[in-house]
Amino acid sequence: MNNERYCADSVFVFVSLILLLASCTNSGSPGLFRKKSPHDSYGDKLKNAGLSGSALGIKWFTAAEHSLTSPLSVNLPYSETGYFAAEEPKAVGIIFQAKRGEKLTISLTKKPTTAFAIYLDLWLPASTNDEKPKLLLSADSATSKLQYEVDKEGSYILRLQPELLKAGEYTLSISTGPTLAFPVTPEVKSNIGSFWGAGRDAGSRKHEGIDIFAPRGTPLVAAANGVVTRAGENPLGGKVIFLRPARKDYTLYYAHLDKQIAAAGQTVTIGDTIGLVGNTGNARTTQPHLHFGIYTYQGAIDPLPFVNRVIKTPESISASLSNLGKWVRNNRRAKLLSEPASNTDEVTTLEPNTLLKVEAATAGWYKALSPRGEAGFIASTVVTAAATPINKFILKTPKPLLDQPDELAARKTTLPAGKQVNILAMYKDFYFVRHDKEEGWVLKSSL
Repeated sequence: MNNERYCADSVFVFVSLILLLASCTNSGSPGLFRKKSPHDSYGDKLKNAGLSGSALGIKWFTAAEHSLTSPLSVNLPYSETGYFAAEEPKAVGIIFQAKRGEKLTISLTKKPTTAFAIYLDLWLPASTNDEKPKLLLSADSATSKLQYEVDKEGSYILRLQPELLKAGEYTLSISTGPTLAFPVTPEVKSNIGSFWGAGRDAGSRKHEGIDIFAPRGTPLVAAANGVVTRAGENPLGGKVIFLRPARKDYTLYYAHLDKQIAAAGQTVTIGDTIGLVGNTGNARTTQPHLHFGIYTYQGAIDPLPFVNRVIKTPESISASLSNLGKWVRNNRRAKLLSEPASNTDEVTTLEPNTLLKVEAATAGWYKALSPRGEAGFIASTVVTAAATPINKFILKTPKPLLDQPDELAARKTTLPAGKQVNILAMYKDFYFVRHDKEEGWVLKSSL
């Protein structure tokens, strides 16, 4: 056991030295001035045109900021179809977790396809209140697909925002896949039989990699373009190979080889055979397999996201798109949830016939807003369009029609006595009503 711990420590020290030397030869630093994102450039145009102080301009910039400070949580893979109305400046902000080694593929389609730009920005959230989010990747919708290799596990925010006074539909899709090729040739059947963190030596240590089982002699291939930094042998890994991918801050570790084919100092490309599957080292009593690991300055990390052959694509959208951008009401008591999943936190409880504005659809859910701006997800099966009345009243006295469900809200008009009022939905102490073609809010207790 002491020998195994010594060998594991030696691997870490050796890889750390390699990474340190590599960092000394790649000491370039980013420039002082980064290129403006398309979103920033458009914002500058609004400012230069004197629109940043207008009511619409203020709403546009406020929506952009709000999408970063209050994004809705989703899980990857994810897709949504939504609608931006021209008269109300909006921005979509979603936050999700991503693992180091994953490749995010972000695609966006829109209708209409021309004269309607949507700006996409991928951000790393601020870690403290004193910091600002860091922009990682940006584009406008002229670029239909973006890819980003996750180099830090944690939260990421994606923002979508259209130009002012432009309306249209969009479909966003985020899929995840590996950033490296699989280290065992695809021509031979193989399977991962032991994962990161599994117990070793009666629980005294954890597995620092994954074990990929395949017949003895199966070719092992370069998972990245790079340089073989060492081809050697140790008691724990047996015959081993270290491969440093080009322009990366980590090293790949191949262990238990039956034979090493690549030599130290050799430059390899993805798919080159560098060794053969075996069971040398402390694997001599197990079936032939490759122990595959990844080492950084801080030590070993889980290699599975880097090479996972399962491409995770979003669930298809089953919620009806006919309600996009429209008012709906829930047909029974329901919950507005923080994420599109039934086991997530509740934003608020909605009494039957509560008015909601549908902003997007994802899987079997609607992303919706309450009249007070509470945002969340509701199952599409519990809502219907707020088009037909749920009740009717004849007004005995004139009533103010308000533009918001608030007694201090502005009066849109006064509803005359003796007229029929159609109740379409409600929110707390107010009815959402229609008289002729005018819609607004009336206090329940006043009817």
